[in-house]
Amino acid sequence: MCTRRTWRLALAAAILPTLSYAAGFGDPLPGLTPEQQTAFQDGKTAFVTVEDATAGLGPIFNENSCAACHVGPAGAAATGAVGGTTERLETRFGKSVYGAFDPLANKGGSLLQDHAIGAAAQYLVNPTPYCLTFVFTPESVPAEANVVARRRTTPLFGLGLVDAVPDSTLVALSAFEGIFYPVTSGQPSHLINADNGEPAIGRFGWKAQVPTLHVFSGDAYLNEMGVTNPSFMAESCPQGDCSTADGHPLSCNPAPGLNDTGDDVDHFTNFMQLLAPPPRGPVGPNQIAGEKIFEAIGCAQCHTKTLTTGPSPIAALDHVDFHPFSDFLLHDMGSLGDGITQNEATGRLMRTQPLWGLRAQTRFLHDGRALTISDAITAHKGQGALAETAFEALDPVSRAFLLDFLNSL
Repeated sequence: MCTRRTWRLALAAAILPTLSYAAGFGDPLPGLTPEQQTAFQDGKTAFVTVEDATAGLGPIFNENSCAACHVGPAGAAATGAVGGTTERLETRFGKSVYGAFDPLANKGGSLLQDHAIGAAAQYLVNPTPYCLTFVFTPESVPAEANVVARRRTTPLFGLGLVDAVPDSTLVALSAFEGIFYPVTSGQPSHLINADNGEPAIGRFGWKAQVPTLHVFSGDAYLNEMGVTNPSFMAESCPQGDCSTADGHPLSCNPAPGLNDTGDDVDHFTNFMQLLAPPPRGPVGPNQIAGEKIFEAIGCAQCHTKTLTTGPSPIAALDHVDFHPFSDFLLHDMGSLGDGITQNEATGRLMRTQPLWGLRAQTRFLHDGRALTISDAITAHKGQGALAETAFEALDPVSRAFLLDFLNSL
């Protein structure tokens, strides 16, 4: 006998390729198989698990679980949703001299870890005399740094769809923009996939510095929690000082060596891969009119509405049209850039931030400086300046329609 639940799941699977997801914030993709549902739930369990120093946390880190940064935001439409964002700000730093950027890796850069496990002896069974008194402390921005930037944690909803877009699609989109929108065209982020050493196109992170969700998981496990894994095996040296790192005679690391065999990284990846995109809010005449204005003033030239996934063994990700409102390319944002260079993304280049789920955010732009969507738009510079100028010139009614549209995403 077919229950209402199984009927609804079957219906969702049937209409999935044309996509209008009814899932809520933090829900799995509709139409998953029982095995995929299990993978999602197991991944979610790992995602919310709090790490311990004896198992590999630290010795320097930013938070002790994935969910510590990726829940919420509080007070918005996604309250309590695992996979969202607390809108926590992290710090990047470096030194720029005549346009050349130095991440100050020898000082712990460019990512600052603002937590540490404290006294090493509390975790060690037989601490050496040196480690009896050694205390791991959080990093600070070194005096040499003349570039300091804040980065807002971004939500993860729907990123499995983004992960499933072929690299060739992003390259082709860049070429399309170059022909039809040369003034605002974006460029692909070329990098090396840390999992296999192969060339890839980045799409995740404010600088599109990460190519896949699996690499994203391994990178975050090391850099945000200090947990080494097969893709990122070298421990972060506190403030760049490797004298207490693995293999050094003075090492006081309570969990030296490989902390994760790759199982946790796979679990995190499964959770994010199968996490549904953010649901769309109500759409009426105002929102429809606002979308036309969005296109007319040039916003859609970078905030591409629709992308299509490639082939996938997961039916819910196989050749699906979806609507992130981003081209996931790098654009010159002028003074709105964060000054940090990562791979091909110089200090002025930033990845187009997807707008889906915008209505659940309470702070905007990479550093959270904007408290309203209007403030975020008027802060656009560089290649975003034309759209910003057009927004400023809108009459009050047109501007209201545009904001109604954006607040429905």
